[in-house]
Amino acid sequence: MSLNLKNNQFPSASVLGTGSYVPEKIMTNADLEKMVETNDEWIRTRTGIRERRIGAPHETTSDMAAAAAQSALENAGITASELSMIICATVTPDMFFPNTACFVQAKIGAPQAVCFDVSAACSGFLYAMEIARQFIAVGTYKTILVIGADKLSSIVDWTDRNTCVLFGDGAGAAILQHREGARGIITTSMGSDGRLADILYTPGGGSAAPITAENVHEKLSTIRMNGRETYKQAVKAMMESSQQALRQAGVTIDQIKCIIPHQANLRIIEAIADRLEVSLEKFHINLDRYGNTSAAAVAIAFDEAARQQRFQRGDLILLVVFGGGLTWAASVIQW
Repeated sequence: MSLNLKNNQFPSASVLGTGSYVPEKIMTNADLEKMVETNDEWIRTRTGIRERRIGAPHETTSDMAAAAAQSALENAGITASELSMIICATVTPDMFFPNTACFVQAKIGAPQAVCFDVSAACSGFLYAMEIARQFIAVGTYKTILVIGADKLSSIVDWTDRNTCVLFGDGAGAAILQHREGARGIITTSMGSDGRLADILYTPGGGSAAPITAENVHEKLSTIRMNGRETYKQAVKAMMESSQQALRQAGVTIDQIKCIIPHQANLRIIEAIADRLEVSLEKFHINLDRYGNTSAAAVAIAFDEAARQQRFQRGDLILLVVFGGGLTWAASVIQW
């Protein structure tokens, strides 16, 4: 699915403010050495990750999402009562229903907002941003809070050294609204391929494989991943969607001030930088401190880059993601 608003035939959707939250607890590679057969050097050289944040036992996805939302509201200079919609991208909801966005609504005090969740794994934040853009473009809703939040520590098999070293917890958020004279989200390129669903997924917990007393020992509700195939597909999808988004926006990679990729693996980011023929310095990378936080990853990095003033008003930014599904997306945004 490809969308192009470079001619601005509809009202644009700009990012008014961003916010993020990560739990206090830091789990280092040295900590993981005490849990599974691995070591700091092995993890760093293969992933670029040094540490990740782990939510407290009582801390829910909606708790983290609400904290990120409050940060974004303050950054945008608006109140929760002004929100007309809340979209939360997550694969670790507080529960199957009600949706996590409803819990966030109650926690931040946004009674006028319509609330729902989006499930697109690590691509969820950009999917949610594009949904929000379309609501603003047709004039249905004015001010939309988009959140990417996941507590992956709750679905990690801590005995599987191939996956438990990769993931962490956190949340990121953005406030979208039309800003006169600004292009905002210029274009988004999105894609999916359900034929490859089995390379990154959690097999149990849903209607296909409910968790029962008989199968609970199989850990069906934890993450399963074919690392080699995931790497290959991630590089291909993120590269192609980036190129397509740039073409749709009518800009070149040289015009992009900052690239904010999904924070999964440094090798993936390096491969994309090489194929795009740009310096790694143009990318905002924080996976060494947070690991892969799924839908939250690009949202946290977006907030961090904005607060560090990696780009200024009018600059062009490229956000690109990849996740289970398979799903992927890339957006060109004018800040």
